[in-house]
Amino acid sequence: MNRDGVIVAILWVVMTAIGEWIALTARFMPMVGAEEAAVIDEAFTLLLVLAVPVATLVLAFFFYSILRFRAKDGEETQEGPPVRGNNALAILWVLGSLILAVYIVFNPGLKGIRELEASKGQEELVIQIEGVQWHWNVSYPDYDLSYERALQIALPVDTRVRFDITSQDVLHSVWVPAFRMKMDAVPGRVTTLYVTPTEVGDFSVDPNLRVQCAELCGTGHPLMRMDVRVLEPEEFQEWIQEAKEMVMGSGMEGMDMSGQEMSGEMSGDMSGEKSGESSSDSQ
Repeated sequence: MNRDGVIVAILWVVMTAIGEWIALTARFMPMVGAEEAAVIDEAFTLLLVLAVPVATLVLAFFFYSILRFRAKDGEETQEGPPVRGNNALAILWVLGSLILAVYIVFNPGLKGIRELEASKGQEELVIQIEGVQWHWNVSYPDYDLSYERALQIALPVDTRVRFDITSQDVLHSVWVPAFRMKMDAVPGRVTTLYVTPTEVGDFSVDPNLRVQCAELCGTGHPLMRMDVRVLEPEEFQEWIQEAKEMVMGSGMEGMDMSGQEMSGEMSGDMSGEKSGESSSDSQ
């Protein structure tokens, strides 16, 4: 190996060490609020660790070439000598890339999917979410609770939850950043999303605890969100009772996502930053 190759190799090792340290220690992601979020973050970190050596190798050649072979001030530029290919190096690069790609398909690819679907069909709570331009309608069929233009949604901690998701008009998407999970709401179809919350909290504690529409659905798309509250099981039961009383008493009011104010008065824990009209719909 010539002098240039040695310098590039040293530069690559140093840059890789720094890059791997950043990948393993820096916090890139928001709060981990669910078991599924931990699985996805683990996959993200693994992909980052695998990508760093490839990226730093390219960058090492790039930066060294700029510094070592650039034309000096006043020097007349001309074409450099031809660069001959290295068949052994090309084969090694292709084989290495192929092995890395196949490995990623199995881990975190298939392995991650298997972990996310491990408890599929073992839900302890079912929540129905319907997207409408530009708000969410929410139902808890197990508790005979249903409300429209939802301000918030509550989940019990350490409970396997299945979301049945659909849309009344156009394509929407249910996304909770703290859970790292997203599922499209498709008109005429019911899609499912499984989540197991692990941290008690709400939107006031961390803004990543929210349901946000992640599919461009019209002029009110940015406003189409509702707060997520993760509660202890006892607090969740209290929330259900309060919510049912408020729905039955028409104590929830809000603003249409199109901007038209609706009559009523906010009260209790169902109040929020934005508001929406709610009504009961026994199931």
